[in-house]
Amino acid sequence: MVRTASAIARLSIAVGLAVMGLKALAWALTGSAALYSDALETVVNVAASLMALYALNVADRPADREHPFGHAKAELLAAGAEGALIVAAAVSIFQHAWLSWQLPQPIGTPLLGLALNILASLVNLAWAQVLRRAAQRTRSAALAADSRHLMADVATGAGVALGVALVVVTGRLWLDPLVAAATGIYVLWSGLRLINASATALLDQAPDDATMAQIQAIIRANAAGAQEAHDLRTRQAGRLTFLEFHLVVPGDMRVAEAHEICDRIEAAFRREMEHLVVSIHVEPEHNAKHEGVVVV
Repeated sequence: MVRTASAIARLSIAVGLAVMGLKALAWALTGSAALYSDALETVVNVAASLMALYALNVADRPADREHPFGHAKAELLAAGAEGALIVAAAVSIFQHAWLSWQLPQPIGTPLLGLALNILASLVNLAWAQVLRRAAQRTRSAALAADSRHLMADVATGAGVALGVALVVVTGRLWLDPLVAAATGIYVLWSGLRLINASATALLDQAPDDATMAQIQAIIRANAAGAQEAHDLRTRQAGRLTFLEFHLVVPGDMRVAEAHEICDRIEAAFRREMEHLVVSIHVEPEHNAKHEGVVVV
């Protein structure tokens, strides 16, 4: 799975470079502040793809003495860094928009510039869908962040194209830096949202309700012989989910029998939730809390 994600990340760099070339050419031909803002965001896309590839390679490293839980959180760090890059791009867009507001310039060869920009946005739209599906399949936070960023780029590209077209039709040059500033606001919001999502995950956010329901159902279906499972705790680390819980068994049950139940539960998790890492603590029945997952 990680190798697949890495291969997709490498393709993402190639796609990003192609799109960046198209948008840079569109800006060079037109001199538009709005098209500058769109081209700059694509530069961030390429940097983010490089960062995602590095993070995926780090995340693939096995656990070691210094990192006993593995390196999966490298993807979350990369997503947060990508958010910071997006915020930096937004600041540059605001600066360029302000300069263009003070010294408005006519837009040159607008039709060719718009055509190149629209083509670049269509390429981004198609690749964002590929990344989204790959992120769901591999549970890669880095690919998911890359996909969300590309979709934000598509949205800003559409707004920029509309704004430049309005400048050409109306001849109102002040619309160009205004559209650039509006693009900068959207880019800034996108970056801050990505930073927040990364920070939340780094703080060991629990998985969603559907995942928790699946975990409980697997325990209930495979814990025959035990009485209950309580104190379920989970945390996310990139594409991995760590789960630990207490399994209550009859007080006179032999250790080997309790261990067999644990093996059965762990095997079920490996079959149905391959990205789950499980730790089970066995307790006698007098420690039952009559809550959590009741088996009998």
